[in-house]
Amino acid sequence: MKSTKTSVLARIRAKGRGWVFSARDFLDFGSRSAVDQTLSRLASEGTIRRIAYGIYDYPRMNKRLGVLAPNPDDIAAALAAKTPGSRIQISGSRAANLLGLTEQVPAQLIYLTDGPSRQIRLGSQIIQLKRTAASKFPGAGTPAGLALQAIRALGPSVDKNFVVRQLSRALSPSDKDMLSRFSKYAPSWSHEIIKQLKEQ
Repeated sequence: MKSTKTSVLARIRAKGRGWVFSARDFLDFGSRSAVDQTLSRLASEGTIRRIAYGIYDYPRMNKRLGVLAPNPDDIAAALAAKTPGSRIQISGSRAANLLGLTEQVPAQLIYLTDGPSRQIRLGSQIIQLKRTAASKFPGAGTPAGLALQAIRALGPSVDKNFVVRQLSRALSPSDKDMLSRFSKYAPSWSHEIIKQLKEQ
């Protein structure tokens, strides 16, 4: 029978560098205390990195730069996963930036969740999970959901033709169909944008 450490290490290596995880990802290999001890030992050995309390990663490496910083989105997902069944969604301002709808980079990394609010510090940045209403989660984790969040954040004074052009490039036909199905969750001023995207 494999030891807890052997099983945990095999899963970490199978997931690949950059994976962010917590003890919950290994509870099929042993008790919580056994998994916690294993992760603590692997972190002490330098095999994995402890990012915050209960959150680790298998750090990405670069020949010139050395150990790279973890992906904030992956950290947020691992934080949310501490509560089974909880969802996360990127905040509207960051979604708009990621989709090229604004050049403004949000000062804080805020994620919406229907689980408990949490936050951790990553260097000079704070990653915050903010509990919010279930209506904020249509398409959570999909490009269509990301677009919906971005549209909500832009407001009715935005150049609607510009939004259509940008989202036309960012979304696939199936993403546009999904966004159309979410139109009841979108502000009324954006319905024409969503309609034009679906018709393309």
